[in-house]
Amino acid sequence: MGNMPIQLIQVILLAIVQGLAELLPVSSSAHVVVAEKLMHLDPSTPEMTLLLVMLHTGTMFAVIVYFWKRWQKTYFSSAAAFKGFLVPLVAATALTVIIGYPLQKVVAKVAMPGAEKAEIEELFKRLDIIAPALFAAGVLILIAGLRERRQISEAAAEDEGATLTMPQSLWIGAIQGICIPFRGFSRSGATISTGMLAGAAREKAERFSFALAVVLTPPVVFVEVHRLLKATKEAAAAGTPIDLHATLMMSLLGAVFAFLAGLVALKWLSSWLESGKWYLFGIYCLVASGVVFYLHTQGY
Repeated sequence: MGNMPIQLIQVILLAIVQGLAELLPVSSSAHVVVAEKLMHLDPSTPEMTLLLVMLHTGTMFAVIVYFWKRWQKTYFSSAAAFKGFLVPLVAATALTVIIGYPLQKVVAKVAMPGAEKAEIEELFKRLDIIAPALFAAGVLILIAGLRERRQISEAAAEDEGATLTMPQSLWIGAIQGICIPFRGFSRSGATISTGMLAGAAREKAERFSFALAVVLTPPVVFVEVHRLLKATKEAAAAGTPIDLHATLMMSLLGAVFAFLAGLVALKWLSSWLESGKWYLFGIYCLVASGVVFYLHTQGY
């Protein structure tokens, strides 16, 4: 991949990074991309972007397995509860698509003026873009976390089983759309913080954010598989073939390892996260932004 084929040990290491970072609002994608760069892999190639998406898929399955009983109790306890969850979920997802994919094309065109094919994936290797995205996510998380610390809001006293309001769901869907083009602008951190700023209790915003990710993952996988198939045909025509079978197998193995790493991380991190202080993740993102920018200045 790129100039170097990826090795199994690298896939395992990337899966561990993804598994540890997925539950936390610190942009697991940014952590995986930086790890790829440190391994001298090109995060923008179709093979690596598919692997990244499959790592996300693995940890999403871990999230489903881990939280399934809680989701059953909250969202599937009755027809009314399911409808109250499904309608905001569909509305938020629709708004994500309406905002996210046109924005993705605009960002690609602006960031790569004159490029024959301005694909957003080409930006995934740009640490100079990931660093400010991490910084922006850190500021948003910090604001939401400090606000949570300062006041005991009405949302905190609400029934934990209640769903989000439609305006809260739409705000979350909108911010998720803005996250799509930017690695580093933590999807979970931004959406949960937005829900909190819109008046939702953090626990409810977390549940809704992870449910949104489960809905969004399959179409993203489809897009990246299509991109890989197209790149495979182009590479074969140019005399530099891509080993499609090996790439798909490595991506599937990556998903399995990410699933296992995600389950372990969830067991370790969940109770700590629930009792933790949200604003600390904002501080972490600000520090990580500085580290990523430093790596950029060093040529990564």
